[in-house]
Amino acid sequence: MGVPKAMDALRQRAATVKESLHKSQTITDNMVNILGSFDYRLSALETAMRPTQIRTHSIRRAHENIDKTLKSAEVILGQFDLTRKAEAKILRGPHEDLESYLEAIDQLRSNIKFFSNNQSFKSSNGVLNQCNNLLGKAISKLEEEFRQLLKNYSQPVEPDRLFDCLPNSLRPSDENDGGKSHSEQQKSLQTAVFKPPTLIPPRVLPLLHDLAQQMALAGHQQQLFRIYRDIRSSVLEQSLRKLGVERLSKEDVQKMPWEVLEAKIGNWIHHMRIAVKLLFAGERKICDQILEGVNTLRDPIFAEVTANSVSVLLSFGEAIAKSRRSPEKLFVLLDMYEIMRELQSEIHYLFGSKACMEMREASISLTKRLAQTAQETFGDFEEAVEKDATKTAVFDGTVHPLTSYVINYVKFLFDYQTTLKLLFEEFDEGNPAAKLEAVTTRIIMALHNNLDGKSRQYKDPALTQLFLMNNVHYIVRSVRRSEAKEVLGDDWVQIHRRIVQQHANQYKRVSWAKILQCLSVQGPGGFGGDSTSVSRAMIKDRFKIFNTQFEELHHRQSQWTVPDSELRESLRLAVAEVLLPAYRSFIRRFGPMIENGKNPQKYIRYSTEDLERMLNEFFEGKQWNDQRRYN
Repeated sequence: MGVPKAMDALRQRAATVKESLHKSQTITDNMVNILGSFDYRLSALETAMRPTQIRTHSIRRAHENIDKTLKSAEVILGQFDLTRKAEAKILRGPHEDLESYLEAIDQLRSNIKFFSNNQSFKSSNGVLNQCNNLLGKAISKLEEEFRQLLKNYSQPVEPDRLFDCLPNSLRPSDENDGGKSHSEQQKSLQTAVFKPPTLIPPRVLPLLHDLAQQMALAGHQQQLFRIYRDIRSSVLEQSLRKLGVERLSKEDVQKMPWEVLEAKIGNWIHHMRIAVKLLFAGERKICDQILEGVNTLRDPIFAEVTANSVSVLLSFGEAIAKSRRSPEKLFVLLDMYEIMRELQSEIHYLFGSKACMEMREASISLTKRLAQTAQETFGDFEEAVEKDATKTAVFDGTVHPLTSYVINYVKFLFDYQTTLKLLFEEFDEGNPAAKLEAVTTRIIMALHNNLDGKSRQYKDPALTQLFLMNNVHYIVRSVRRSEAKEVLGDDWVQIHRRIVQQHANQYKRVSWAKILQCLSVQGPGGFGGDSTSVSRAMIKDRFKIFNTQFEELHHRQSQWTVPDSELRESLRLAVAEVLLPAYRSFIRRFGPMIENGKNPQKYIRYSTEDLERMLNEFFEGKQWNDQRRYN
């Protein structure tokens, strides 16, 4: 009975579930129908709204385009306004406010660039034409402003201003270095300071630089080149003319007296130093400052500015180097060679570019030509000393002019020994010091040979020896007191001092042997005897011969000259040391024989003191009324 009830309950639940499912399906179907209705309505709404959406988007894009157009118009109007302002400044010209004028040109260039990049604007072409025309006029005015500004502030430099830029030792008014040797002056120059003059006021340089920049940017490089070259080259040449620089040809040089030419060479050396260290250095400085940024023009313009001035200076050096050689020109040639070597580093720095190559090579060529001419002149001098044909010997046996000339020449050579060694190195790879020693030795040997020949012109052999003694002594003394001693050495000095002594001894022998023989009396057996072994007549005769010979020697040799006081006293003393003791002894032995006789003063004319006094008159170069010549 329990089972049937359970089955009924199960059937009732199943029926309930089935009914619920049926209701749920109905609801679902109804919802699907509703949703389907919504989809249709939304689709219809979207179709209806689409035109409205399209119009809204178009309106938004139109607004954006309007904003862009307004902004573009604002920029264009701004450019027009800037162009108008730039035009106003340019029409006023650069003279009143150069800085604003340059800013206006920059603005024009900016405007031209803007309209060139925006040629789609309807008025772009017209504006571009207007701006370009205006820029052309602006640059023309700028050229004129550059010309006037450069011309107004480019004035020749007065010599006094240039001298103030030199170190004290090189100023014309300086007297402190008058006693310095050439080598000492050269050493002082090594530390000397040169201050290039202010060629253009510093405040003007930035303006000139800006003008040059604008001209270059406008493509007016040739106009810039021409204006700068014409003005600065003219001013540079005027500065050199005021200093005394002039163009001289080889023919002009040949016609000049030596004194005039020597002075001009000294001036040329001074002018070269001023030109390179002051004027050319100053030109290089302002050229670099004004043309900074215009690199393609700087070196060519500097080359053109300085070309004619360099040519004038170097042409004089070339004329001297090519002129007829003579011994007196050697030292000025060495001076000229020296200044070219001194300026070599500055010339290479200032004229180091390709544009300046011709001037740089011209200076090198002149340096070598001067060295060559100096070396050839050196050889000519050695030959001239050897072959000097002066026939007339000096009357008093003193130092011959040739000796003093040659020795002074040698002393000067050693004052230039640093330069000479550089000169020797130009042509010979050997030891320059050894070369200098060899050349000096050859010159002195040539002088010795020439003096030997001149000494043979004397008829009196004593004067021959005195002449050689004087001249060799002068050579030795001069060498000892100069830098030549360091090269020739102590051995050379000692050898030649012995030669001086040999000539002095030869003089004593030749001049005094005969008179000393008068004071030597021998007895009948050939040996010296007492006063009883000789006759009074013989003693009288000896006194007469002595008096005559001594008076003749005194008259003659007091006209001779030994210019060196020490050598003169030494020679007198050497004579006195042999003559006075011999005379004193003769008087002591044989004087009583004469004194006891008639007229003793006729034979014994001189005391020993008289002879000593008269010996002190020897070699004084006296001129007696009796002009008899004994040479």
